[in-house]
Amino acid sequence: MTVTDRPRDDVPGDHPDGTRAEIGQVGATQSGLAPSGARDGAAPLVGTGADEEVIEYNRRLYDGLTFRIIAVTLAIYAFFHIAALNGLSIRNMTGGVVDLPFLPRLPMETWTYRTVHIAGATGLGFLMFSGTSFVDRADTARDRMLNMASLMLLIPAIFSLGVTFWFQNLIASGTQWSGMDPTIMFNERWLFGAPLLVATFGAIAISWVHQRPRDRINAADLVLLVAGVAVASYLITIFNMPIRATTGTAFAPLGISMAGIAGTALILELTRRVTGLALPIIAGIFLAYVWIGHLMPGVLNSPRIALQRFFSQVYTDVGILGQTTAVSSTYIILFIIFAAFLQASKVGEYFINFAFALTGRQRGGPAKVAIFASGLMGMINGTSAGNVVATGSLTIPLMHKVGYDKKTSGAIEAAASTGGQIMPPIMGAGAFIMAEITGIPYQEIAIAAIIPSILYFASVYFMVDLSAARMGMRGMRADELPKVADMMKQVFLFLPIIILIVALFLGYSVIRAGTYATAAAAVVSWLTPYRMGPRSVLYAFQMAGTMSIQIIAVCACAGIIVGVISLTGVGARFSNLLLGLADTSQLLAMFFAMVIAILLGMGMPTTAAYAVAASVVAPGLIRLGIDPLTAHFFVFYFAVVSAITPPVALASYAAAGISGADPMGTSVASFKVGLAAFIVPFMFFYNSALLMDAPWAEIAQSLVTALVGVFFLAASVQGWLWGKAAGIIIRLGLLVAALCMISGGLITDLLGLGLVIGLVMLNRILGPGSKTPLIQGQAD
Repeated sequence: MTVTDRPRDDVPGDHPDGTRAEIGQVGATQSGLAPSGARDGAAPLVGTGADEEVIEYNRRLYDGLTFRIIAVTLAIYAFFHIAALNGLSIRNMTGGVVDLPFLPRLPMETWTYRTVHIAGATGLGFLMFSGTSFVDRADTARDRMLNMASLMLLIPAIFSLGVTFWFQNLIASGTQWSGMDPTIMFNERWLFGAPLLVATFGAIAISWVHQRPRDRINAADLVLLVAGVAVASYLITIFNMPIRATTGTAFAPLGISMAGIAGTALILELTRRVTGLALPIIAGIFLAYVWIGHLMPGVLNSPRIALQRFFSQVYTDVGILGQTTAVSSTYIILFIIFAAFLQASKVGEYFINFAFALTGRQRGGPAKVAIFASGLMGMINGTSAGNVVATGSLTIPLMHKVGYDKKTSGAIEAAASTGGQIMPPIMGAGAFIMAEITGIPYQEIAIAAIIPSILYFASVYFMVDLSAARMGMRGMRADELPKVADMMKQVFLFLPIIILIVALFLGYSVIRAGTYATAAAAVVSWLTPYRMGPRSVLYAFQMAGTMSIQIIAVCACAGIIVGVISLTGVGARFSNLLLGLADTSQLLAMFFAMVIAILLGMGMPTTAAYAVAASVVAPGLIRLGIDPLTAHFFVFYFAVVSAITPPVALASYAAAGISGADPMGTSVASFKVGLAAFIVPFMFFYNSALLMDAPWAEIAQSLVTALVGVFFLAASVQGWLWGKAAGIIIRLGLLVAALCMISGGLITDLLGLGLVIGLVMLNRILGPGSKTPLIQGQAD
């Protein structure tokens, strides 16, 4: 995510001073908890601004009636999901369901619901995010020519949409729809498909070069919106007929393939706009593989697949409408709404201030705040990079203040924010995707994630703490920080998270628990100066609609890749490759699986990275005899840490954008900070007790020895051991001792502990002195 603009101050919501701004201002936010400094004699709240909405470089900022219409539409789109997921409907006095014109009855059929989910995100996404940069003025001959060309393309787009309604009337009147009927094939090819493809690809091309002012709609994007509605309208018509069972065969209607081509292009274009080129390029490579796979050697060789067969199936539950969209249309959208309510009610700022109060005075204080706060914020944030932007805008400048350089401060924030994706109970929606793919109950996955998340954050904490000790850093002054006592007075703001956890473990469905937690976020705000009234609730839904566009596009794009993997069988061939490696060495097979998971995850948000890696790598691990939960956790963990793995590290790049450091240098530094965490998946692979799959005594022993092992691994990397610098021999010895304690056996634990005791004594006698330059920054 590239961020160049900060939010405006004309915000919706109910302010303490009684003033209100307009509803739904795109890119605006409520004011912070308090000004920078003390309020009413209280300690300053350094987390002010944590809940501000970040404006992407290519997001449009509308004014007047246009922004009101789009903002309300975004809010309706988000609320539609709450209504659909909870089965809400309007009923009359006798209890009968009232059908409203142009509105679907809820709950909807699954494929129809997912199609509407994607169509809404693409339509709103094209209105919200520009395909190119902005200009101050657009009244030129070139602008008029491109605008006229876009308006001309609007004609075939509208015509194609109108044809779908004609098809619906024909079907309703009793016409038997068949993919083999010459008349139907002609109508679908020339009256629906050809105009749709011309409008879609023509408008995409124009949107790449047609620059408009930031507050103006691009006519080409209106064409793309209509094209997306046409795709959805046709697919919903077909998906509600028995003929949808013919997808992927010669009997499938030609229109499905043409709608699939147009829909795939729309998804790739929107993904490019909201995430950059990396994911669309990867998806494009996979698409190209469909037609060149039969020419590839060895494990990459695949059977020849006809274009019509592929595209008639890619827009089904095998591909785009499959597991990734199933999760984005249920759990992810639900928790995006939850996060938006937390943001609108200022709970996010409280999380940041609570973290500062607890850890700000420790050496390297803001770095430890980043760890604590990123764990809280990251578990409800769908992307590591998004979490960096949310918390890093506060923690990175404060890390500079206490003496960290730009590269290191960005690296620490990136590593900490990445860990939020494995923090239960929400895990950045990863737990829900894993539950969808594996069929393992969500509660079991969340419990299994507890120790791996502890080990991840412990490893980052130890790296930060030992680095701060080695550099002689101090924390922030007490008068710069909120007081713990003041923060404890508002501890009730944790109530939405507590309600979520309790409801989940009481057996409520994820949807019901998430809905209760969302409502609780609004209710607890009534006990603060930032009470959520109707305007704030509407703003929260509008913000959720905006926030959801990126992750929905990512999940749909990942669905394309998953569809290719499924239809070409390349995943099964990778499984065979892993089996072959396991005959040589199981550790080698696991290492190869790690590399593939990281490579597949580079440049992708977590949800997409895991979905793709789970399709390619996890089946092979399961065929090795590894428990499905362990296999998927292994893959998920490395898909997460790919965000800090050079050369393409999204979280590190986002942090570098805030700190002003070199992106590649920041990614290398964040890899070093998180280095100990790369051992964690191998730990729970060889010791299932770390996934809570053992007696309690064994689990406790494994956790304690693993924490000790992670500490000494961090000491080895940082070259610092209990107040003294460690030489190369001591560091190598610490590495061996750490690996012994990490392995999980009693004998190896004792061996590692004995080695550590000897190394500590040796370092005390022979090690370098403990004096280092003192870096105090503002601590003095």
